[in-house]
Amino acid sequence: MAFDIEMIRKVYSEMPAKVDAAKKALGRPLTLAEKILFAHLHTDMQLADFERGKSYVDFAPDRVAMQDATAQMALLQFMQAGRPKVAVPSTVHCDHLIVAKDNSKTDLDRAVNES
Repeated sequence: MAFDIEMIRKVYSEMPAKVDAAKKALGRPLTLAEKILFAHLHTDMQLADFERGKSYVDFAPDRVAMQDATAQMALLQFMQAGRPKVAVPSTVHCDHLIVAKDNSKTDLDRAVNES
């Protein structure tokens, strides 16, 4: 479920129309962050120029990428809640398991053997 090419195609095929609709509604260009957020706006939300720190906005992410340092808390919460699976594809990126000491090849080889 972490790699679903049809889901990826759907997200990217719908993105230009969603970004254009947001630009038209706001009457201004959008930052990259705004384009990503407006493209993932929940269908129940009305397009608006949301205020940072004041507006409540619902999003519908197509995937969740977590880092190893914080993902364990999310995974433990799912286990405690008795949830059998996640709602969207999720990945945990374990980049803190590699100690930068010598060079990329040596360090990666060491991490593979030690972790």
